[in-house]
Amino acid sequence: MNRKSTKKIKLGNMYVGGDSKISVQSMTNTDTRDVEATVNQILSLEKAGCDIIRCAVPDMTAAEALRDIIKQIHIPLVADIHFDYKLAIQSIESGVSALRINPGNIGSLERIKMVAEAAKDKGIPIRIGVNSGSLEKDILEKYTKVCPEALVESALRHVRILESLNFYDICISIKSSDVTDMIKSYRLISEVVDYPLHLGVTEAGTLWRGTIKSSVGIGTLLAEGIGDTIRVSLTGDVLDEVKVGREILKAVGYIEEGVKFVSCPTCGRTEINLIKIAGEVEKRLAKCEKNIKVAVMGCIVNGPGEAREADIGIAGGKGEGLIFKRGQVINKVKEENLVEELMREIEKL
Repeated sequence: MNRKSTKKIKLGNMYVGGDSKISVQSMTNTDTRDVEATVNQILSLEKAGCDIIRCAVPDMTAAEALRDIIKQIHIPLVADIHFDYKLAIQSIESGVSALRINPGNIGSLERIKMVAEAAKDKGIPIRIGVNSGSLEKDILEKYTKVCPEALVESALRHVRILESLNFYDICISIKSSDVTDMIKSYRLISEVVDYPLHLGVTEAGTLWRGTIKSSVGIGTLLAEGIGDTIRVSLTGDVLDEVKVGREILKAVGYIEEGVKFVSCPTCGRTEINLIKIAGEVEKRLAKCEKNIKVAVMGCIVNGPGEAREADIGIAGGKGEGLIFKRGQVINKVKEENLVEELMREIEKL
């Protein structure tokens, strides 16, 4: 896949942009001032495959708490700052790996300069985060509505502020809850800057709707070679954000490791309870760290072919199924024993 070449920036112990891997981000929903709860959530996110974590910084207590949080985690932490430049400076002192701000809402140019200089001194990049709910009044008046051109103009305005202060370690996000606007916005900004882009559909919704919207928006851009880091924004368990994000990257070929699971949609030819079997297999594979492809297929039309292409798989028959291992039939199993036998063979791989 032809991925657009962007500037590489350093976040703690990793890089974003350039030839770096596309990273998966999430944001804690704990009270940042509650160090223990926040650390525990981040450690859970790490296990799920989260590469970068963002924390809200609503006040000075939260900014100071970041120091203790950072000591206990293993991934870069981004401080999410709004309006108060002092919170940004304290977050830098607390050891964050990056800031997420809109320079235009931090205050005067002098205050922005103070933040930029502090970040530059520590080698900390700044992510400019623009979304459809935060457009400046004059830009809204110019375009009369939220649109991709307005979002891009806002983002570029913030970029120019930092560039005027000789600050160039920049990442940009332009998020919208409207998927088509989000896609168009990133396409436009990608044409005029080479800064790394953080992809996301903001306020995407609950697990079901949010997964669909994020997969369409983020997946479309990644397939076009646009994007360096992603976040799936869901109203729900933050662990699901990471799981969905990683699956999107797998689907477009940016993640090769881990389990690849395929199952057919069932039809009138299916003679086993494939929906139940596939659900149980997927659930039990959730903690599997093997780099394998598993196929659970319902009938003899596509089943044997798909199962043969997989490292391990099932092709269903009437109340039973064949288990294939790298193209070879290794067992015929009754329906009620299929899941256990399949999992037993996966353990052997």
